[in-house]
Amino acid sequence: MSVVSRSSAVVDRSAREAGTLLPGLPGWTGRSDVERVELYTRGSLYVVAWFLLAMAALSSAALLRTTSGVVGVLAAVLLCGVLVTVVVRAATRGPEPPGTGRLPWSLLGSLVAVHLGLVAWATSLGAQAATTLVMIGAGSLGWAAGAVDDRRLRWAAVVLGVAGAYVATGSVFLTAYVGGVVLFFAFTVMSSLWLLRVIIELDRARGSQAALAVAEERLRFSRDVHDVLGRQLSVIAVQSELAATLSRRGDPRTAEKILEVRATAHEALREARELARGYRPLDLEQELEGAVSLLRSAGIDADADLSGLPDAWHEPAARVVREAVTNVLRHSDARRVRIRYAERSVVVVDDGSAGSVAAGDGSGLATLRDDLAPLGARLHSGPRADGGFEVRLALAGTGPGEGDR
Repeated sequence: MSVVSRSSAVVDRSAREAGTLLPGLPGWTGRSDVERVELYTRGSLYVVAWFLLAMAALSSAALLRTTSGVVGVLAAVLLCGVLVTVVVRAATRGPEPPGTGRLPWSLLGSLVAVHLGLVAWATSLGAQAATTLVMIGAGSLGWAAGAVDDRRLRWAAVVLGVAGAYVATGSVFLTAYVGGVVLFFAFTVMSSLWLLRVIIELDRARGSQAALAVAEERLRFSRDVHDVLGRQLSVIAVQSELAATLSRRGDPRTAEKILEVRATAHEALREARELARGYRPLDLEQELEGAVSLLRSAGIDADADLSGLPDAWHEPAARVVREAVTNVLRHSDARRVRIRYAERSVVVVDDGSAGSVAAGDGSGLATLRDDLAPLGARLHSGPRADGGFEVRLALAGTGPGEGDR
Protein backbone atom coordinates (compact mmCIF):
# COMPACT_ATOMS: atom_id res chain seq x y z
CA MET A 1 0.00 0.00 0.00
CA SER A 2 1.14 3.62 -0.59
CA VAL A 3 2.73 5.92 1.95
CA VAL A 4 -0.44 8.03 1.95
CA SER A 5 -2.47 4.99 3.06
CA ARG A 6 0.00 4.30 5.84
CA SER A 7 -0.19 7.92 6.97
CA SER A 8 -3.99 7.76 7.03
CA ALA A 9 -3.77 4.59 9.10
CA VAL A 10 -1.70 6.35 11.75
CA VAL A 11 -4.10 9.28 11.84
CA ASP A 12 -7.11 6.96 12.24
CA ARG A 13 -5.51 5.04 15.09
CA SER A 14 -4.21 8.16 16.80
CA ALA A 15 -7.64 9.77 16.69
CA ARG A 16 -9.19 6.61 18.11
CA GLU A 17 -6.75 5.90 20.93
CA ALA A 18 -4.44 8.86 21.46
CA GLY A 19 -6.65 11.78 20.58
CA THR A 20 -8.26 14.52 22.59
CA LEU A 21 -10.17 13.40 25.67
CA LEU A 22 -13.91 13.02 25.19
CA PRO A 23 -15.47 13.01 28.68
CA GLY A 24 -18.94 12.78 27.23
CA LEU A 25 -18.57 9.25 25.87
CA PRO A 26 -21.08 6.95 27.56
CA GLY A 27 -20.20 3.92 29.61
CA TRP A 28 -16.88 2.30 30.36
CA THR A 29 -16.25 0.29 27.18
CA GLY A 30 -16.87 3.32 24.99
CA ARG A 31 -13.92 5.20 26.49
CA SER A 32 -10.21 5.16 25.74
CA ASP A 33 -7.69 4.05 28.38
CA VAL A 34 -6.89 7.65 29.31
CA GLU A 35 -10.58 8.51 29.65
CA ARG A 36 -11.02 5.48 31.90
CA VAL A 37 -8.15 6.61 34.13
CA GLU A 38 -9.69 10.08 34.31
CA LEU A 39 -13.10 8.67 35.19
CA TYR A 40 -11.63 6.30 37.78
CA THR A 41 -9.55 9.04 39.43
CA ARG A 42 -12.42 11.50 39.66
CA GLY A 43 -14.85 8.85 40.88
CA SER A 44 -12.38 7.63 43.50
CA LEU A 45 -11.96 11.15 44.88
CA TYR A 46 -15.72 11.52 45.20
CA VAL A 47 -16.33 8.11 46.76
CA VAL A 48 -13.46 8.25 49.25
CA ALA A 49 -14.40 11.77 50.38
CA TRP A 50 -18.00 10.77 51.06
CA PHE A 51 -16.91 7.54 52.73
CA LEU A 52 -14.60 9.36 55.15
CA LEU A 53 -17.29 11.92 55.93
CA ALA A 54 -19.78 9.12 56.58
CA MET A 55 -17.36 7.43 58.99
CA ALA A 56 -16.80 10.73 60.79
CA ALA A 57 -20.57 11.26 61.02
CA LEU A 58 -21.11 7.83 62.59
CA SER A 59 -18.32 8.40 65.10
CA SER A 60 -19.68 11.81 66.07
CA ALA A 61 -23.25 10.54 66.35
CA ALA A 62 -22.11 7.71 68.62
CA LEU A 63 -20.33 10.18 70.91
CA LEU A 64 -23.00 12.91 71.01
CA ARG A 65 -26.01 10.62 71.58
CA THR A 66 -28.56 13.43 71.25
CA THR A 67 -31.05 13.98 68.49
CA SER A 68 -30.10 17.60 67.95
CA GLY A 69 -26.41 16.70 67.95
CA VAL A 70 -26.88 13.89 65.41
CA VAL A 71 -28.97 16.16 63.16
CA GLY A 72 -26.35 18.89 63.38
CA VAL A 73 -23.53 16.51 62.51
CA LEU A 74 -25.44 15.06 59.57
CA ALA A 75 -26.20 18.55 58.25
CA ALA A 76 -22.54 19.55 58.55
CA VAL A 77 -21.37 16.35 56.84
CA LEU A 78 -23.87 16.78 54.01
CA LEU A 79 -22.84 20.40 53.47
CA CYS A 80 -19.13 19.55 53.54
CA GLY A 81 -19.65 16.63 51.16
CA VAL A 82 -21.48 18.77 48.63
CA LEU A 83 -18.88 21.56 48.81
CA VAL A 84 -15.95 19.14 48.48
CA THR A 85 -17.62 17.41 45.52
CA VAL A 86 -18.20 20.70 43.72
CA VAL A 87 -14.62 21.87 44.36
CA VAL A 88 -13.08 18.60 43.14
CA ARG A 89 -15.37 18.54 40.11
CA ALA A 90 -14.42 22.12 39.20
CA ALA A 91 -10.73 21.30 39.58
CA THR A 92 -10.81 18.12 37.47
CA ARG A 93 -12.99 19.17 34.55
CA GLY A 94 -12.63 21.73 31.81
CA PRO A 95 -10.00 22.65 29.21
CA GLU A 96 -7.18 23.07 31.73
CA PRO A 97 -5.21 20.12 33.20
CA PRO A 98 -6.79 18.58 36.34
CA GLY A 99 -5.90 20.48 39.49
CA THR A 100 -4.90 23.72 37.72
CA GLY A 101 -8.31 25.29 37.04
CA ARG A 102 -9.61 28.39 38.72
CA LEU A 103 -12.09 27.88 41.52
CA PRO A 104 -14.79 30.17 42.92
CA TRP A 105 -13.49 31.38 46.25
CA SER A 106 -17.05 31.32 47.60
CA LEU A 107 -16.88 27.51 47.76
CA LEU A 108 -13.68 27.52 49.78
CA GLY A 109 -15.04 30.33 51.93
CA SER A 110 -18.11 28.24 52.69
CA LEU A 111 -15.91 25.32 53.76
CA VAL A 112 -13.94 27.62 56.05
CA ALA A 113 -17.21 28.90 57.56
CA VAL A 114 -18.44 25.35 58.20
CA HIS A 115 -15.10 24.46 59.78
CA LEU A 116 -15.18 27.48 62.10
CA GLY A 117 -18.75 26.66 63.08
CA LEU A 118 -17.78 23.09 63.96
CA VAL A 119 -14.82 24.39 65.99
CA ALA A 120 -17.11 26.70 67.94
CA TRP A 121 -19.47 23.81 68.61
CA ALA A 122 -16.62 21.48 69.57
CA THR A 123 -15.35 23.79 72.32
CA SER A 124 -18.37 22.81 74.43
CA LEU A 125 -17.74 19.06 74.06
CA GLY A 126 -15.25 16.56 75.37
CA ALA A 127 -11.87 16.08 73.73
CA GLN A 128 -12.82 12.96 71.77
CA ALA A 129 -16.10 14.34 70.40
CA ALA A 130 -14.44 17.69 69.69
CA THR A 131 -11.67 16.02 67.70
CA THR A 132 -14.19 14.16 65.56
CA LEU A 133 -16.15 17.32 64.81
CA VAL A 134 -13.04 19.32 63.99
CA MET A 135 -11.87 16.48 61.74
CA ILE A 136 -15.01 16.83 59.60
CA GLY A 137 -14.32 20.48 58.78
CA ALA A 138 -10.51 20.29 58.68
CA GLY A 139 -10.50 17.08 56.62
CA SER A 140 -12.90 18.62 54.11
CA LEU A 141 -10.68 21.67 53.83
CA GLY A 142 -7.61 19.51 53.24
CA TRP A 143 -9.39 17.39 50.63
CA ALA A 144 -10.62 20.45 48.73
CA ALA A 145 -7.27 22.27 49.00
CA GLY A 146 -5.45 19.27 47.54
CA ALA A 147 -7.51 19.60 44.35
CA VAL A 148 -6.20 23.11 43.71
CA ASP A 149 -2.71 23.80 42.36
CA ASP A 150 -1.94 26.41 45.02
CA ARG A 151 0.60 25.62 47.73
CA ARG A 152 -0.47 28.58 49.85
CA LEU A 153 -4.04 27.32 49.91
CA ARG A 154 -2.95 23.87 51.06
CA TRP A 155 -0.86 25.26 53.89
CA ALA A 156 -3.70 27.61 54.87
CA ALA A 157 -5.99 24.58 55.16
CA VAL A 158 -3.44 22.84 57.42
CA VAL A 159 -3.05 25.93 59.60
CA LEU A 160 -6.82 26.33 59.95
CA GLY A 161 -7.20 22.66 60.82
CA VAL A 162 -4.42 22.74 63.41
CA ALA A 163 -5.64 25.99 64.93
CA GLY A 164 -9.21 24.73 65.13
CA ALA A 165 -8.12 21.47 66.74
CA TYR A 166 -6.05 23.26 69.38
CA VAL A 167 -8.82 25.73 70.17
CA ALA A 168 -11.40 22.95 70.49
CA THR A 169 -9.33 20.37 72.40
CA GLY A 170 -6.36 22.17 73.93
CA SER A 171 -4.35 19.00 73.36
CA VAL A 172 -1.03 19.15 71.50
CA PHE A 173 -1.30 15.44 70.61
CA LEU A 174 -4.80 15.73 69.15
CA THR A 175 -3.81 18.91 67.35
CA ALA A 176 -0.83 17.14 65.74
CA TYR A 177 -3.10 14.23 64.82
CA VAL A 178 -5.58 16.52 63.05
CA GLY A 179 -2.77 18.36 61.28
CA GLY A 180 -1.27 15.09 60.03
CA VAL A 181 -4.63 13.90 58.72
CA VAL A 182 -5.24 17.18 56.89
CA LEU A 183 -1.77 16.99 55.31
CA PHE A 184 -2.39 13.39 54.26
CA PHE A 185 -5.74 14.25 52.69
CA ALA A 186 -4.26 17.17 50.73
CA PHE A 187 -1.32 15.02 49.58
CA THR A 188 -3.63 12.17 48.49
CA VAL A 189 -5.76 14.39 46.27
CA MET A 190 -2.78 16.35 44.98
CA SER A 191 -0.81 13.22 44.02
CA SER A 192 -3.84 11.62 42.35
CA LEU A 193 -4.43 14.66 40.16
CA TRP A 194 -0.71 14.99 39.44
CA LEU A 195 -0.63 11.41 38.19
CA LEU A 196 -3.70 12.07 36.04
CA ARG A 197 -2.05 15.16 34.54
CA VAL A 198 1.06 13.16 33.68
CA ILE A 199 -1.02 10.47 31.95
CA ILE A 200 -2.95 13.06 29.93
CA GLU A 201 0.25 14.87 28.91
CA LEU A 202 1.84 11.59 27.83
CA ASP A 203 -1.26 10.76 25.81
CA ARG A 204 -1.13 14.13 24.07
CA ALA A 205 2.59 13.69 23.42
CA ARG A 206 1.88 10.31 21.82
CA GLY A 207 -0.66 11.97 19.55
CA SER A 208 1.93 14.61 18.59
CA GLN A 209 4.45 11.86 17.91
CA ALA A 210 1.99 10.11 15.63
CA ALA A 211 1.36 13.36 13.75
CA LEU A 212 5.11 13.84 13.42
CA ALA A 213 5.48 10.31 12.04
CA VAL A 214 2.80 11.10 9.44
CA ALA A 215 4.65 14.30 8.50
CA GLU A 216 7.90 12.35 8.12
CA GLU A 217 6.19 9.81 5.88
CA ARG A 218 4.76 12.58 3.72
CA LEU A 219 8.20 14.16 3.50
CA ARG A 220 9.71 10.85 2.42
CA PHE A 221 6.96 10.44 -0.18
CA SER A 222 7.69 13.97 -1.41
CA ARG A 223 11.38 13.10 -1.76
CA ASP A 224 10.51 9.95 -3.71
CA VAL A 225 8.33 11.97 -6.10
CA HIS A 226 11.11 14.50 -6.53
CA ASP A 227 13.71 11.79 -7.17
CA VAL A 228 11.57 9.93 -9.71
CA LEU A 229 9.68 12.65 -11.58
CA GLY A 230 12.22 15.44 -11.09
CA ARG A 231 14.99 13.46 -12.76
CA GLN A 232 12.84 12.30 -15.67
CA LEU A 233 11.30 15.74 -16.27
CA SER A 234 14.76 17.29 -16.32
CA VAL A 235 15.80 14.76 -18.97
CA ILE A 236 12.64 15.50 -20.99
CA ALA A 237 13.34 19.25 -20.80
CA VAL A 238 16.91 18.84 -22.05
CA GLN A 239 15.90 16.43 -24.82
CA SER A 240 13.07 18.75 -25.91
CA GLU A 241 15.41 21.74 -26.15
CA LEU A 242 17.84 19.67 -28.21
CA ALA A 243 15.04 18.46 -30.50
CA ALA A 244 13.84 22.06 -30.97
CA THR A 245 17.36 23.23 -31.82
CA LEU A 246 17.82 20.42 -34.35
CA SER A 247 14.41 21.17 -35.86
CA ARG A 248 15.31 24.84 -36.43
CA ARG A 249 18.46 23.74 -38.18
CA GLY A 250 16.57 21.22 -40.30
CA ASP A 251 18.68 18.40 -38.87
CA PRO A 252 17.31 14.95 -39.83
CA ARG A 253 18.05 13.70 -36.29
CA THR A 254 15.07 15.72 -34.98
CA ALA A 255 12.62 12.83 -35.29
CA GLU A 256 15.00 10.56 -33.43
CA LYS A 257 15.29 13.02 -30.54
CA ILE A 258 11.52 13.46 -30.36
CA LEU A 259 11.14 9.69 -30.09
CA GLU A 260 13.66 9.75 -27.23
CA VAL A 261 11.51 12.38 -25.48
CA ARG A 262 8.48 10.14 -25.89
CA ALA A 263 10.34 7.13 -24.51
CA THR A 264 11.52 9.13 -21.51
CA ALA A 265 7.95 10.36 -20.89
CA HIS A 266 6.65 6.78 -20.96
CA GLU A 267 9.37 5.73 -18.52
CA ALA A 268 8.47 8.63 -16.22
CA LEU A 269 4.81 7.61 -16.37
CA ARG A 270 5.67 4.00 -15.52
CA GLU A 271 7.80 5.02 -12.53
CA ALA A 272 5.11 7.42 -11.33
CA ARG A 273 2.54 4.62 -11.40
CA GLU A 274 4.88 2.29 -9.52
CA LEU A 275 5.51 4.98 -6.93
CA ALA A 276 1.78 5.64 -6.46
CA ARG A 277 1.09 1.93 -6.03
CA GLY A 278 3.97 1.45 -3.63
CA TYR A 279 5.78 -0.97 -5.96
CA ARG A 280 8.91 1.12 -6.33
CA PRO A 281 12.06 -0.72 -5.14
CA LEU A 282 12.17 -0.44 -1.36
CA ASP A 283 15.07 -0.08 1.04
CA LEU A 284 14.62 -2.77 3.71
CA GLU A 285 16.46 -0.97 6.49
CA GLN A 286 14.53 2.24 5.87
CA GLU A 287 11.25 0.32 5.69
CA LEU A 288 11.90 -1.43 9.02
CA GLU A 289 12.80 1.83 10.74
CA GLY A 290 9.67 3.48 9.37
CA ALA A 291 7.46 0.54 10.39
CA VAL A 292 8.77 0.49 13.97
CA SER A 293 8.43 4.27 14.23
CA LEU A 294 4.85 4.23 12.96
CA LEU A 295 3.81 1.39 15.27
CA ARG A 296 5.37 2.97 18.33
CA SER A 297 3.80 6.34 17.54
CA ALA A 298 0.42 4.56 17.51
CA GLY A 299 1.10 3.17 21.00
CA ILE A 300 2.14 -0.32 19.85
CA ASP A 301 5.26 -1.97 21.23
CA ALA A 302 7.29 -2.96 18.18
CA ASP A 303 10.74 -4.19 17.22
CA ALA A 304 12.27 -5.64 14.05
CA ASP A 305 15.30 -7.81 13.38
CA LEU A 306 15.83 -9.35 9.95
CA SER A 307 19.53 -10.11 10.40
CA GLY A 308 20.71 -12.84 8.07
CA LEU A 309 18.11 -12.24 5.38
CA PRO A 310 19.72 -12.72 1.93
CA ASP A 311 20.16 -9.48 0.01
CA ALA A 312 18.12 -10.78 -2.92
CA TRP A 313 15.05 -11.00 -0.69
CA HIS A 314 15.29 -7.51 0.83
CA GLU A 315 12.75 -5.87 -1.47
CA PRO A 316 10.07 -8.63 -1.25
CA ALA A 317 10.49 -8.70 2.54
CA ALA A 318 10.14 -4.91 2.69
CA ARG A 319 6.86 -5.13 0.76
CA VAL A 320 5.51 -7.80 3.10
CA VAL A 321 6.51 -5.79 6.18
CA ARG A 322 4.85 -2.66 4.76
CA GLU A 323 1.57 -4.45 4.04
CA ALA A 324 1.48 -6.34 7.36
CA VAL A 325 2.20 -3.22 9.40
CA THR A 326 -0.41 -1.25 7.46
CA ASN A 327 -3.02 -3.92 8.26
CA VAL A 328 -2.09 -3.80 11.95
CA LEU A 329 -2.49 -0.02 12.00
CA ARG A 330 -5.76 -0.01 10.09
CA HIS A 331 -7.59 -3.09 11.32
CA SER A 332 -5.97 -4.60 14.41
CA ASP A 333 -6.29 -3.98 18.15
CA ALA A 334 -2.76 -5.29 18.68
CA ARG A 335 -0.50 -3.84 21.36
CA ARG A 336 2.69 -5.70 20.39
CA VAL A 337 4.30 -6.49 17.02
CA ARG A 338 7.45 -8.50 16.33
CA ILE A 339 9.23 -8.75 12.94
CA ARG A 340 11.76 -11.59 12.69
CA TYR A 341 13.72 -13.71 10.21
CA ALA A 342 14.32 -17.36 11.10
CA GLU A 343 14.40 -20.68 9.24
CA ARG A 344 14.21 -18.90 5.86
CA SER A 345 10.97 -17.16 6.79
CA VAL A 346 10.15 -13.52 7.43
CA VAL A 347 7.47 -13.42 10.13
CA VAL A 348 5.36 -10.47 11.31
CA VAL A 349 3.46 -11.40 14.47
CA ASP A 350 1.01 -9.28 16.47
CA ASP A 351 -1.07 -10.03 19.55
CA GLY A 352 -4.34 -8.70 18.14
CA SER A 353 -7.57 -10.68 17.98
CA ALA A 354 -7.64 -13.30 15.24
CA GLY A 355 -10.44 -11.66 13.29
CA SER A 356 -9.18 -8.11 13.54
CA VAL A 357 -7.31 -8.04 10.21
CA ALA A 358 -9.60 -7.54 7.26
CA ALA A 359 -9.19 -9.61 4.13
CA GLY A 360 -6.81 -8.05 1.64
CA ASP A 361 -8.28 -6.04 -1.18
CA GLY A 362 -6.74 -5.45 -4.61
CA SER A 363 -3.62 -3.94 -3.12
CA GLY A 364 -3.46 -6.09 0.02
CA LEU A 365 -2.05 -9.43 1.07
CA ALA A 366 -3.94 -11.34 -1.63
CA THR A 367 -2.32 -9.36 -4.45
CA LEU A 368 1.04 -9.47 -2.74
CA ARG A 369 0.75 -13.26 -2.47
CA ASP A 370 0.15 -13.49 -6.20
CA ASP A 371 3.06 -11.15 -6.96
CA LEU A 372 5.48 -13.19 -4.86
CA ALA A 373 4.40 -16.59 -6.16
CA PRO A 374 6.49 -16.38 -9.39
CA LEU A 375 9.57 -15.84 -7.20
CA GLY A 376 8.95 -19.18 -5.51
CA ALA A 377 7.99 -17.55 -2.21
CA ARG A 378 4.87 -18.48 -0.24
CA LEU A 379 2.95 -15.89 1.76
CA HIS A 380 0.72 -17.16 4.58
CA SER A 381 -1.48 -15.12 6.90
CA GLY A 382 -3.90 -16.08 9.64
CA PRO A 383 -4.50 -16.48 13.37
CA ARG A 384 -1.96 -18.23 15.57
CA ALA A 385 -2.78 -21.16 17.82
CA ASP A 386 -1.54 -19.27 20.87
CA GLY A 387 -3.48 -16.12 19.98
CA GLY A 388 -2.68 -13.16 17.77
CA PHE A 389 -2.16 -12.90 14.01
CA GLU A 390 0.77 -13.89 11.83
CA VAL A 391 1.99 -12.97 8.34
CA ARG A 392 4.76 -15.33 7.16
CA LEU A 393 6.86 -15.07 4.00
CA ALA A 394 8.50 -18.44 3.35
CA LEU A 395 11.50 -17.94 1.03
CA ALA A 396 12.36 -20.17 -1.87
CA GLY A 397 15.69 -21.98 -2.11
CA THR A 398 17.14 -19.18 -4.26
CA GLY A 399 16.53 -15.49 -4.31
CA PRO A 400 14.68 -13.57 -7.04
CA GLY A 401 16.67 -13.62 -10.24
CA GLU A 402 19.48 -15.74 -8.78
CA GLY A 403 18.71 -18.84 -10.77
CA ASP A 404 19.95 -22.31 -9.89
CA ARG A 405 23.30 -22.72 -8.27
